[in-house]
Amino acid sequence: MPDVPEVLHTTENAVTHITLNRPEAMNALTWDQREHIIGLLAEASADPAVRAVVITATGKGFCAGADLRGAPSTGDRVAGDVARTIRRGAQRFIASILDCEKPVIAAVNGTAAGIGAHLALACDLVIAAESARFIEVFVRRGLVPDGGGAYLLPRLIGPQRAKELMFFGDALPATEAERLGLVNRVVPDEDLAKTAREWAERLAQGPTRALTLTKQLVNASLDSDRSTAFAAEATAQEINMTTADANEGVASFVERRTPKYRGL
Repeated sequence: MPDVPEVLHTTENAVTHITLNRPEAMNALTWDQREHIIGLLAEASADPAVRAVVITATGKGFCAGADLRGAPSTGDRVAGDVARTIRRGAQRFIASILDCEKPVIAAVNGTAAGIGAHLALACDLVIAAESARFIEVFVRRGLVPDGGGAYLLPRLIGPQRAKELMFFGDALPATEAERLGLVNRVVPDEDLAKTAREWAERLAQGPTRALTLTKQLVNASLDSDRSTAFAAEATAQEINMTTADANEGVASFVERRTPKYRGL
């Protein structure tokens, strides 16, 4: 797809790296950036050569929220416009991460506020630099959290903690975010890129389809009863056992050797 200068995009060692590149604006997310990232994630899902994704940013900020100045003009607002804009915009963006068929790692290099925080928290794994902060900034502007925040946070840390973050809008340091369970690992700033690359390349060497099905099972389980979750699990394993990697995994166990997964 056509390049957007504010989004850097490379693929190396089966890992796609997507980097927000508006450091002068603390990587506030524009309409063009959002649409480009949605497209890149769709491409990653469909490309067998891509087996993991890393999302990060340049400069001191991960993403300071939405920058609506570049959004297409819609003329006079009528009833339903705001809800439609959110569905087609912020919610569609967050869904593109949740629905990506490859594992997605957020490498949070600085402040993640508003939709920027939800961008990070929608990822499958979150690595944060020590200087990173997470801010549910909406209340400071008199707004309701959008971009899936009221869906994501309670599932990650429970309703009381989620309400505390959303009611007060205080900045949450990376170490506290790790303690609450929003972050998998906090690392020194200078180690962030290295750690994210190591994690992503390790995932890229794994059984890609099994990881995809595992991601789907875990995400769906939060909205499922036990019988539905158990049925989905059995179906996923049935599908997975048709893959070359599953056969390789079983064969390597029997033959007492290290498996060599190809993502197929």
